[in-house]
Amino acid sequence: MVKKTEEDKIKKPPKRYLAKTPQLLRGFKDILPAEQHYWQFVRETAASFAAGYGFPRIDLPILEEANLFIRSIGRQTDIVEKEMFSFIDQGEGVVVLRPEFTASVARAYINHGMVSLPQPVKFYYWGPAFRHERPQSGRQRQFHQFGFEILGDANPVIDAQVIAIINNFYQQIGLNQISIQVNSIGCPGCRAAYLQELVTYYRSKRKMLCDDCKKRLTKNSLRLLDCKKVSCQFIKNEAPQIIDWLDDDCKNHFMKVVGYLDELNISYKLNPHLVRGLDYYTRTVFEIWPTDKEEGAQSVLGGGGRYDGLVELLGGRPTPAMGVSAGIERTISQLKQQEVKIPLPVPVEVFLAQIGDAAKVKALILFERLRREEIKVEENFAKDSLKSQLELADKLKVKYALILGQKEVMDGTILIRDMESGVQEVVDFNKIIQELKKKLANHRV
Repeated sequence: MVKKTEEDKIKKPPKRYLAKTPQLLRGFKDILPAEQHYWQFVRETAASFAAGYGFPRIDLPILEEANLFIRSIGRQTDIVEKEMFSFIDQGEGVVVLRPEFTASVARAYINHGMVSLPQPVKFYYWGPAFRHERPQSGRQRQFHQFGFEILGDANPVIDAQVIAIINNFYQQIGLNQISIQVNSIGCPGCRAAYLQELVTYYRSKRKMLCDDCKKRLTKNSLRLLDCKKVSCQFIKNEAPQIIDWLDDDCKNHFMKVVGYLDELNISYKLNPHLVRGLDYYTRTVFEIWPTDKEEGAQSVLGGGGRYDGLVELLGGRPTPAMGVSAGIERTISQLKQQEVKIPLPVPVEVFLAQIGDAAKVKALILFERLRREEIKVEENFAKDSLKSQLELADKLKVKYALILGQKEVMDGTILIRDMESGVQEVVDFNKIIQELKKKLANHRV
């Protein structure tokens, strides 16, 4: 009997599938070169804010223990119940593709003993997250977020600062048609009495509730206020407001937060029904909405809040914390919808053409010199025809073409061709960088 190799053990697809071109998985997208200038603009702006506000970057693993998110987000939330990509790894443990970042930040804070660092500790992150939900406008199964987190300080000025940072970010990239929705969901102490009142109210409306909200009545009652279904919206509008049940400490904290926002001239709307969808939030919560979208639409650009109990819940010392995350796909979608003009990539200004093997070698060396001098240059070394190379240079709308042929190689020269006028001049090969910089400077003026 022939022993099977590991390769033989892998289940192979039926032959009828082998000839088909592989397709994207549902809910996943390629980010093509034509889209990259939007991503670069958002990424560079976010990174500049992180540097300016003193948030060092942290890169977190995509794969984490499932228990991290079950404990932090909440076992009975939609994310944990329906949306996590979970797997059994070779060590028989359950792992997941991260559905969000904050729990991973708290885990890293504990694992690396950051409680011993000067507090508060700040983080900036950027990367993909994954949720197995129905793909829809602005939300795919793989989506991207960036965020700012501050751990180790309970002062309400931290809340206001985080809200100010994300508000300033959206203003700077040109999305000034936004609405900041703010609320306080109190602490576990004052929330308990409120939840009893909320459940009593919703039970009186039980027949009108959607199936999910009927389950939330007994499992996770605060999520009743997070329901986006139209049938439950008017019921929510008459529900008791948590702001009326806050204890003195939570109420004073929230009043200081909105007081700071007033002093900073940041417009906001008090939204008594805003609770966010994760169990770890306490006290201040907020979201950023486009002003032209109605509540319930899948259009929230970003949001966050306090999570003062999360670090302790995961086994660390009691550590107050505050943060915000922003959806990159939705931000880019709004940039397009509002027709915000963003900086375009620096255009290619020079094309390097060559004829013959000796010229190719010299052109390869020159290309590296031009790149190191940060001169944007394009080429097609695989082409031998000068005509086809200059046609490509014309399509790229470059200002100058550099031409190297057998004669130029022997003479130690190179041709500079003005693509607009067609005028050519011979330049010493060793002086081409200096001459080209001079011409480009004059052209840009």
